[in-house]
Amino acid sequence: MTAATTTTRPRRERPKAVRLSDAAAVRIQEIMANAEGKYAGVRVGVVNGGCAGMSYTMDYAESANPFDEVVEDRGVKIYIDPKAILFLIGTEMDFVREKLGARFVFNNPNQTAACGCGESVAITPAKAE
Repeated sequence: MTAATTTTRPRRERPKAVRLSDAAAVRIQEIMANAEGKYAGVRVGVVNGGCAGMSYTMDYAESANPFDEVVEDRGVKIYIDPKAILFLIGTEMDFVREKLGARFVFNNPNQTAACGCGESVAITPAKAE
C-alpha cells in the first residue's frame, strides 16, 4: 500500500473586518508615534445612543481584551469590540481634512441611516452570505 500524497494549497487570507484608508493609516501612525509606545493600537466599536440609535467609538488600546477581533492593516493594529463586529464587517475607516477641521470617518456598508448632526447612525448587523 502506498501512502497518499497530499498537497497543501496556500491559505487564502481571511477578509479583514475593518480596513484603513491610506489617510487613516498615516494619521493613526502619527498619533501612535506621539504616544511614545504607550499604546498597541486603536479600539473601535459601536454604542447605543444618539438620535439615530448608535454611535461609533474609537479609543487607544494598550492591549487586546478577551474576545477582541484583532486586525492589522497598513501597519496599524485595530482592536474590535466583540459586540460590535457584526455591525462593522466591511467598514473602511478614513481620515478626512475639511475646511474647518479633520476627523475619522467610518464608511460602513451596514449603515442604513445617519442623523442630521452626524453624531449617530443606524446600523444593521451583517448577514452571512
